[in-house]
Amino acid sequence: QVQLVESGGGLVQAGGSLRLSCAASGRTFSMNAMGWFRQAPGKEREFVAAISMIVGSTLYADSVKGRFTISRDNAKNTVYLQMNSLQPEDTGVYYCAAGRALGWKIRDGPDYWGQGTQVTVSS
Repeated sequence: QVQLVESGGGLVQAGGSLRLSCAASGRTFSMNAMGWFRQAPGKEREFVAAISMIVGSTLYADSVKGRFTISRDNAKNTVYLQMNSLQPEDTGVYYCAAGRALGWKIRDGPDYWGQGTQVTVSS
């Protein structure tokens, strides 16, 4: 099992920035990718970004490209999501996720989820 704990959410004005962190523990050696998803009120959960824990390559949803940056610190088993130029439509609960599969299969269905952290962007 892998446990994921997010931190760093909060309230920010439009145009502002936030940095989310996700610390993993447990059988972390089994993770090949980690990523972030979000769920806005009344909407389905959607993919935001992912990173390969092996080679560091990244993948982003079109809606966040150029504004969000995902990174990792393998020594700390931690993944970060730097969010810049935030807009009200970025509001939602952000979930950290981890997947055992190679490639970008995490986008379709992670194996592990964190509990989520609230991000609210005011206009």
